Amino acid sequence: MNQIHSFAGEPFMYDIVIRNGTIVDGTGQPAFMGDVAITGDRIVAVGTVEGSGAREIDAKGLMVTPGWVDMHTHFDGQATWDPYCSPSGWHGVTTVVMGNCGVGFAPCRPEDRDWLIQVMEGVEDIPGSALSEGIQWDWETFPEYLDALERRPFALDVAAQVPHSALRAYVMGDKRSEQEDPTAEEIGQMRDLVAEALEAGALGFSTSRTSLHKTARGVLVAGTHAPREELFGIGEALKQTGKGVFECASEHVTVPDEFLWYRELAEEVGRPVVFNLSQIDENPSLYEDVLGMLDDCEAKGIPVYAQCAGRSIGICMSFQATAHPFAAYPAWLEMLHDSWEDKKAKLLDPEFQQMLLAQEPFPVWDFAEKITKSWDKMYPLRDGNSYEPDPSESVAAVAERTGRAPQAVALEWLLENDGNGMMYFPLFNYSEGSLAPLHKLHQHPRTRMGLSDGGAHCGAICDAGMPSFMISYWTRDRTRGPTLPLEHMVMRQTKQTAEFYGLRDRGVLKPGYLADVNVFDYDGLQLGCPEVVYDLPAGGRRLLQRAEGYKFTIKSGTFTFENGQATGEMPGGLLRGEQELPGDVVLQPVSGSPRPVA
Repeated sequence: MNQIHSFAGEPFMYDIVIRNGTIVDGTGQPAFMGDVAITGDRIVAVGTVEGSGAREIDAKGLMVTPGWVDMHTHFDGQATWDPYCSPSGWHGVTTVVMGNCGVGFAPCRPEDRDWLIQVMEGVEDIPGSALSEGIQWDWETFPEYLDALERRPFALDVAAQVPHSALRAYVMGDKRSEQEDPTAEEIGQMRDLVAEALEAGALGFSTSRTSLHKTARGVLVAGTHAPREELFGIGEALKQTGKGVFECASEHVTVPDEFLWYRELAEEVGRPVVFNLSQIDENPSLYEDVLGMLDDCEAKGIPVYAQCAGRSIGICMSFQATAHPFAAYPAWLEMLHDSWEDKKAKLLDPEFQQMLLAQEPFPVWDFAEKITKSWDKMYPLRDGNSYEPDPSESVAAVAERTGRAPQAVALEWLLENDGNGMMYFPLFNYSEGSLAPLHKLHQHPRTRMGLSDGGAHCGAICDAGMPSFMISYWTRDRTRGPTLPLEHMVMRQTKQTAEFYGLRDRGVLKPGYLADVNVFDYDGLQLGCPEVVYDLPAGGRRLLQRAEGYKFTIKSGTFTFENGQATGEMPGGLLRGEQELPGDVVLQPVSGSPRPVA
């Protein structure tokens, strides 16, 4: 830790001074004009800084915030080959928490590696070939996994949780883990392994209860129907160590019933329990009932929280993506394994289009039926601001208005941009045709910003740019309802997400905190349209979304991105457990008071 000293009559010298910026410090307090001084990896002054810096940034007209802390990602495999955890690192994210939803890659015996890959491939839509080629296996136990991550360079900080599916397979074997309940002895083994992982630096334990999470073989992920004895037995590890968060990917429709054990577990172990909460079409007002339950926990100090997304959690449809309305049509299936160039040539042929539109799709399972035939839920996706479309813009509405078949409208949109057109299918949080539920969810004291799923759903969902969207859309661009305060939305993904996992050394622009900083053009912050690329190992496919407007991202006092380009610096690393605010920084008092924003 660098200590800063002053000498009589001599000015303070800093490594970096960011001057004249509009500072939104992460605490929720009003924005103010001021300077930020950094020495080493710490912020040492905020306000009016009179001393000079070895590097000075003129931030006049720019926004200065803490780096984003994303508490819900799936970079467990990608972190072993990608030091930027892209695309999250491109969006000003300086800390990621992975190992969510009960899936991950440790603990793992060598003979179970392929099994865990097909779990992740099915649950999170990450190409198995990319994982097989990209993961650099050099661990078996969870502590060894952390050691492996610690040996790797990173441009941002990464933290991990213990995934239930891997834990179950390690103790019970892969087949039994999917089919049976554990014995009392096996529950004890799982408890001890989680306690060992928490002591080694895991930030928590995660499980999945949702029927949407299936392996590549179509089997529910191990632990989906884990009995109470198992869940509470594992939770005992959090109580014994006094560490960690218990994270659950919930079955949305049963959340009120599940809430009873969330609450009881939180009371028993004395640690935070967090679950996913979204508005669902099956019961659009259910989330409001759950907020009432959270109100009671807030009043009684019971640490139960809900994690909510920044937008609707929508499926990106294109002919290069996993899902689109023609996915079960005979003509499409006949060319399923052709190259994209060959597919595109056929798709752009008017005769092929007529043949495709004349066909009927093969029968598919219920969820796929909903995705491929709900024309009223399909919208054009042409830019990064298309996430709250009016119902009048849907395929169904346009088809009715123009007297065309919905299939013809959808095909026309998908063939835009030389066959690279996209449509958006808002899966959750859009039952009433707007983002009004999220406006309510993001103001509740017991919700936390999450579910960006960075690193996951590579061919279907592209929400890792959510941190940028929270700023550009919710505080500035929204027109179909009220916006939310800028200061609140910065706090939502800095101080709040950091503190939730005990990362008290970051997320705030105040002296003593880590120098994790974003400097960006607030008015010019724009999201691009998602695009399909093939840049994963083994040529694996994924959806990516970029942003314009980020001028600098600083991680621990080192510039990692400048004008949207990586610098190649690697100041990040593995986080082991909770992080306390250091008390050994000698800070310079700054002159003057924070200046109000003009």
